[in-house]
Amino acid sequence: MTDAQEIAERTVARMLEHDAFSRWMKVELVHLEPDHCTLRMTVRDEMCNGFHICHGGITYSLADSAFAFASNSSGRLAMSVENNIVYPAKVVSGDVLTAAAVPRSVGHKLATYDVTVSKQDKTVVGIFRGTVYRTSRPVVPEGD
Repeated sequence: MTDAQEIAERTVARMLEHDAFSRWMKVELVHLEPDHCTLRMTVRDEMCNGFHICHGGITYSLADSAFAFASNSSGRLAMSVENNIVYPAKVVSGDVLTAAAVPRSVGHKLATYDVTVSKQDKTVVGIFRGTVYRTSRPVVPEGD
C-alpha cells in the first residue's frame, strides 16, 4: 500500500472490525483522512446516568475512538500514553454527538491530537487531548 488515504481507510476498517465497544456505541465514520477522523453517534437511554444525563464515559469513549482512529491512520500502531477531557456542557439521550480528531503535533515517536466533541446544535460538550506512542509495527500487516 502506498496511498496514504488507502492506508488510513484499511487501517480504520480493520480497527472497527475488532472494536466491539465502538460498534456498541453505533459510531458512524463521517470523515477520515490521514491523521484526521470524525465520528458521529446518537446517545441512547442506556448511556445515561441516574440524573438522565449522558455518562461522561460515553462522551470520553467517542472522543477516544476518534483519537485512536486518527492516530493509527498512518498504518503504524499507536498506543495512548496520556489523555484528558473537559466536559463544558451536558449531553442527554437523543443528542447526536460528533467527535472531530485533528493532529496538534506529530513526530516520529510521539503524536498529540485534539478532539472536539459537539452536539447537533454545535455546542461543545467535550474537549479531549491525547498523546500516543507511535510504534513501527503495522496495524494491517502486508498481505492482509
